[in-house]
Amino acid sequence: MSGAHLTNVDQPRFVAHYRTMCRIRAFEQSAIQASADGLVKGAIHPSIGQEAIASGVCGNLEVSDILLSTHRGHGHTLAKGAAPEAMMCELFGRAGGNCGGKGGSMHIADFNVGMLGANGVVGANILIAAGAAHGIKLKREMRAVVCIFGDGAVNRGPFLEGLNWAGTYELPVLFVCEDNGFASTTRTSAHTAGPGPKARAEALGLTAAEIDGNDIVAVDALIREWLPAVRQCEPRFLLAKTYRLAGHTSADPATYRTNEEVEARWADDPIARCRSLLIEAGVAQSTLDDIAAEAHHEIEEVTTHAREAPWPDVAEAFRDVQDIGAVSA
Repeated sequence: MSGAHLTNVDQPRFVAHYRTMCRIRAFEQSAIQASADGLVKGAIHPSIGQEAIASGVCGNLEVSDILLSTHRGHGHTLAKGAAPEAMMCELFGRAGGNCGGKGGSMHIADFNVGMLGANGVVGANILIAAGAAHGIKLKREMRAVVCIFGDGAVNRGPFLEGLNWAGTYELPVLFVCEDNGFASTTRTSAHTAGPGPKARAEALGLTAAEIDGNDIVAVDALIREWLPAVRQCEPRFLLAKTYRLAGHTSADPATYRTNEEVEARWADDPIARCRSLLIEAGVAQSTLDDIAAEAHHEIEEVTTHAREAPWPDVAEAFRDVQDIGAVSA
């Protein structure tokens, strides 16, 4: 679908997606700078270039729906409705963070918006998602579980186990593979045998599709089409092709690929593509400029708040820690 096909009814929907993607981009850029400034302890995994998947998928979810994310999960978490202030505080290890400053970038969770958690173990979220979906089915709730993971996860055991579990028990779960072409610093194609993850999902009986993950219209349309079936316990698998425009981490110079390759892929920037679509549909450039500026201003304020937030009380280190003796007693 091109911009010429967007109706007046569609325009607000994709303006909202544009706003979400701008917020994600601004958050990631600020987090990268904060990491360089020594304000973030631990790794930051930017999702710059992958914003259309986060917005197109999570923007269609209800608060009651469950989301499982990866170590590259800032965009998903924002798009699901988590407060950026709490997220930045969590990255900085400060009080007021989603997890009290104890989880950091790779372990953000916000149960209030259905974000069950990011995960630093590649593929581990797939099994957690299957378990959550099985619980929802047993309780006969009309909710969907969405599990987002990278293409590097499809060559690990949890992928087979989780999709087989979902297919066998007909669970209300949508698996979304963000295929950015790299498993950390290695091209996934170099160690993936056979026709790939879509074929593997189909072999396990799941309805599967492959789309351009940088096309916000395509992502949005497919997720809207699929979610009712997923809620009716029809597990599905989506392979969304994209590209990671930044390094694996904020400290990764990404010397394993050429500058020419990256520059060429910037031409496929999902935010720029969405902007062009909206302009073709009649949205004023000044309106889109204002949205981008507002997003950057919001995240600047969020970052300032996180810088000034207090450190957690020392007593917090002893909260949320299992006491085996107490459990045994």
